[in-house]
Amino acid sequence: MNAAHIRKVAEDIPRISLVWLLVAQVLVIIPHVLHVPLWLLGLWLGCAVWRVQVFRMRVPFPNSWVKAALMLSSGFAVYLSRGSLVGLDAAVALLITAFILKLLEMRTRRDALVLIFLGFFAVVTSYLFADGLLAALYSILPVIALLAALLGLQQSSFAAQPLLTLKLASRLFAQAIPLMVLLFVLFPRLEPLWSLPQAKEQGTVGLSSSMTPGDLADLGQSSALAFRARFDGAIPAQSQLYWRALTLPHFDGRSWSISQRLATQEPQWQAQGEALSYSIIMQPSTQPWLFALDVGSSEQADIRLMSDFRLQRSTPVNRAYQYQATSWPKALRQPQLSQMQQHEFLQLPRAGNPQTRDWAQTLRQQYPDDNALVAGLLQHFNQQPYHYTLKSPLLGKDSVDEFLFSSRRGFCAHYAGAMVFTLRAAGIPSRVVAGYLGGETNQAGQFVQVRQFDAHAWVEYWQLGQGWRSVDPTFQVAPERIERGVQDALKDEVDLFQGDFLSPLRYQHIAWINQLRMSWERLNHSWQTQILGYQRERQQAWLKQWFGQVDWQTIGLFLVLSAALIIALLVLWMFKPWQRQSDPLQRIVNEFQRVLQRRGFTRQTGEGLRSFWQRIRTDLPEEQQPAVIRFIELYEQQQYAQQLPDLVVLRRALAEIKK
Repeated sequence: MNAAHIRKVAEDIPRISLVWLLVAQVLVIIPHVLHVPLWLLGLWLGCAVWRVQVFRMRVPFPNSWVKAALMLSSGFAVYLSRGSLVGLDAAVALLITAFILKLLEMRTRRDALVLIFLGFFAVVTSYLFADGLLAALYSILPVIALLAALLGLQQSSFAAQPLLTLKLASRLFAQAIPLMVLLFVLFPRLEPLWSLPQAKEQGTVGLSSSMTPGDLADLGQSSALAFRARFDGAIPAQSQLYWRALTLPHFDGRSWSISQRLATQEPQWQAQGEALSYSIIMQPSTQPWLFALDVGSSEQADIRLMSDFRLQRSTPVNRAYQYQATSWPKALRQPQLSQMQQHEFLQLPRAGNPQTRDWAQTLRQQYPDDNALVAGLLQHFNQQPYHYTLKSPLLGKDSVDEFLFSSRRGFCAHYAGAMVFTLRAAGIPSRVVAGYLGGETNQAGQFVQVRQFDAHAWVEYWQLGQGWRSVDPTFQVAPERIERGVQDALKDEVDLFQGDFLSPLRYQHIAWINQLRMSWERLNHSWQTQILGYQRERQQAWLKQWFGQVDWQTIGLFLVLSAALIIALLVLWMFKPWQRQSDPLQRIVNEFQRVLQRRGFTRQTGEGLRSFWQRIRTDLPEEQQPAVIRFIELYEQQQYAQQLPDLVVLRRALAEIKK
């Protein structure tokens, strides 16, 4: 065998490595199926078939022209499908494209190593789209497959066995877990060096900065998770969980929206009553506003209370975000308003909805007191034939008039918007508040999970000296919505999980399925709280608890020593020097002694096997004696012969004794 042939064998990619690379590519691509163009699946299938045929020597490797054409056409296809080559969606699509095309270019082990390392990076990018517990557990599969491909590159009889290669890759992964945990706990949680634009697939479901009645009705049919909240004490009643997201004071005749003129300074308010402390894990929304009960506050540096009593973050929530908040539901909110602020909360379009305007003046004459007028308006909603429904008719130009005096059918946004319009027409400063109401209590985990169909709108009106007061006209029409949730209120009208037959929420009436769902959601909540929520502030608080102060030099030294200890323990566990015996023949003799010891015959220290036999033979049953004496004779022959012992024959003799 000449040197060139040896070098070629050393550079060739073994079959087992190629097989594991193909398996790893499938496992890496699966989580990206929802985020990359579907034609990439066809590209992978074509490249995989071509590469297998190359290995079977049926077709040649693609030449430079073919590779250039594939690269340019794939890049152009990404541009057409994503509209740009810049951004998270396009970047991930280009990465997966390169991961696939590299398969055709792979000739040597060096190329295979590049493909494997590229695969590890592609696994990490999947966390940009989904970082839940299920996604984390799944990511173990492609990592182990990539490790198996890495092991398969070694020219050895062991690496040529797929199952043994997979077993070793799994062991290597398991051995890395202690180091991974140590680094996760102690390594500094650095802020990202750059920010990535949000994926298009995320943040498309949720509240927006403006609201028409149909918007909340659409959210009312979505079961997507909005956030989870865990209270420090007892969970308040469903009817008390009004989660404020936005205040919508501006009305243009069709939609309510946030005001661009609102000041950013914190409003005047006075804490009263008992405070509620809780933590929230919010799902990505691509918006900066957060969810909190009134009046909410947070000590986190990137959160502030805005002038309309909403909590807002300094940057949009593009990933699952955890924050601590404290609320005072009975607080006195803004007892004084300037003339400019009062004018803003009385704003109405110059024309439109004349019937409602006239009715508001009639109410004003009937109820000179503001609180009495509000009570009268609520009584009107309660006594007149209004209906709470997601299937409200389309409204025309004078939408408030048509709703109040014609259709009388609508969702919470219809009632809140109509009431605020009427109050303003009667001269009472008021505004619409959008957020969520209630939520499902997970008894196993003691937290509340709020979904998009819990979206709700209610009303705030202002009184001098009394500040903002909250009322909910929906309660007058459908009290079951407030007390038990939208699922009970609309169960006879609409299927909230229509088309989603696999949703476990559809089968809440089946006790064991619902229990499994609750347990799984508790695990997800713990994952987000303990793992994803382990950020810089929590790490520093934990380190202060254990080390007294955050001294990174001391922590770094502790990290190095701990890592060295873990590696040393792993080495001892792998090699087990206390069990190692240099003489394989002696190991068989030791096993022979253990077999007889279990029958009550113990060999004494320094006693030879022949002497041992002479001492115990009278106590052995006659049918067992031939097997024992045969083993001793075979051992003596092999121990003192001038040749290598035949261990197979000796093991067979030992097996006869065990029988």
